[in-house]
Amino acid sequence: MRDLDELALAMPQATKEVSEDGRPAYLVHGKIFVIHRNRRKDALDPQTGERLADVLMFRVAGLEWKELLLADPRGVYFTTPHFDGYPAVLVRIPDLGRLEREELANLVEQAWLTRAQKRVAKAWLEAQEPADR
Repeated sequence: MRDLDELALAMPQATKEVSEDGRPAYLVHGKIFVIHRNRRKDALDPQTGERLADVLMFRVAGLEWKELLLADPRGVYFTTPHFDGYPAVLVRIPDLGRLEREELANLVEQAWLTRAQKRVAKAWLEAQEPADR
């Protein structure tokens, strides 16, 4: 979670809001791009049937990107019927450790790009290009 916090807040104009029970939400221009979801009836522990308290939602660029992530053989990414047709994937907090930092950074960046204003996103993308181009 420390890496997620650092990466999300490094994005231009990103802010963090924390719920009363300590769950963070990362926003850009008031729009959520990553959030620690509250317990919901659509995300249950397969062994206990209890509602999961450790689920993060990441926005993605589209349903095609979502399907690619869901096909990852590690099983880190998942979804629920609540998110059918919605461009987002879910990740359990303990599974963040299964992602390389670069992969997590890419996931955060892509989530941020889905919500950032076009001019801000364009400026950020241009700044990421190698200087020798």
